[in-house]
Amino acid sequence: MRIDVVTLFPHMFEVLEGDGITGRAVSEGILQLGLWNPRDFTRNRHRTVDDKPYGGGPGMVMLFQPLRDAIHAAKREHTGKSRVYYLSPQGKRFDQSVAAELADQYKNIVLVAGRYEGVDERLIEDEIDEELSIGDYVLSGGEIAAMVVIDAITRLLPGALGHEDSAMQDTFSVGLLEFPQYTRPEEIDGRKVPAVLLSGDHQAILRWRLKQALGRTWQKRPDLLKTRELTNEEDLLLDEFIKEISRG
Repeated sequence: MRIDVVTLFPHMFEVLEGDGITGRAVSEGILQLGLWNPRDFTRNRHRTVDDKPYGGGPGMVMLFQPLRDAIHAAKREHTGKSRVYYLSPQGKRFDQSVAAELADQYKNIVLVAGRYEGVDERLIEDEIDEELSIGDYVLSGGEIAAMVVIDAITRLLPGALGHEDSAMQDTFSVGLLEFPQYTRPEEIDGRKVPAVLLSGDHQAILRWRLKQALGRTWQKRPDLLKTRELTNEEDLLLDEFIKEISRG
């Protein structure tokens, strides 16, 4: 998969190219990451990328032409269709299902990271296929949001994770929060690892993990359960969890 980012601060993305899962994906050719600075596409000696908004008001607005030319340059590097997204608090909420859709359906994506008071509206009308938001808050620019999108997508690309089942067990991948995890030592300050995890009984472990995932979701994100149709087994496990909690 190839993801290109149009950004005034391409150096911010060095951490993605050099470290962690995204860095390994880049080095192994699973992910191609292209960075495009609108300043490189300006047409005056001052390399101007912004100007005052018509109608007055504070701040500056990013110019149409440098952004458009940077997007077009990125798309010329693509084989096949490209999909262009603008990171904006006004966009569609980016969540795990959207990440899965992008990872599965698209081979070429361009992310446009805005700055200042935003971009000229005509760029959105002419060049942007969709706006994406990572949450209901305002950031100084779209770079951090773009990094979130890239990281979430990369985890879902075949071969990006060390274990092929890791992504499927992540929180939200199955519509539930993740079950508790434990590692050595078996006892810390009198608190022991649940015996079932040491039993070697894989069916019992799967049942326990599902019950814990359901219970955690009920405790912390009950809204997720409202949109999920539970199976008979899941209903029974959640009921068990609630009874165990009520008994203390």
